[in-house]
Amino acid sequence: MAHKKGQGSTRNGRDSHSKRLGIKVGAGQVVTAGSILVRQRGTKYTPSKNVGRGSDDTLFALVDGIVSFRSTNKTYVSVVTGA
Repeated sequence: MAHKKGQGSTRNGRDSHSKRLGIKVGAGQVVTAGSILVRQRGTKYTPSKNVGRGSDDTLFALVDGIVSFRSTNKTYVSVVTGA
C-alpha cells in the first residue's frame, strides 16, 4: 500500500497577495496634503472635513493638519487645520 499519492497536478498552490488595507495614520498625527489616511474596500470609514475619497475608496488628506476620528453610527475621518 502506497504512503504517498501519485505526483499528479494539484488544485491548490494559489494565493493572492495581501492588499495592506487599514488605517495608515492615527488620530492626533500631523499629515500633509495628499497623505493617505485609510486604505479600505467599501466605505467603512467616511470622509469628513478636508478628507477626499479616491476611486478605490482610499481616504486622503486635502490639506495639511491633524487627523481626527469621530464615531456615531459611522466613523468619520477629518483633518483639522491649525488656522
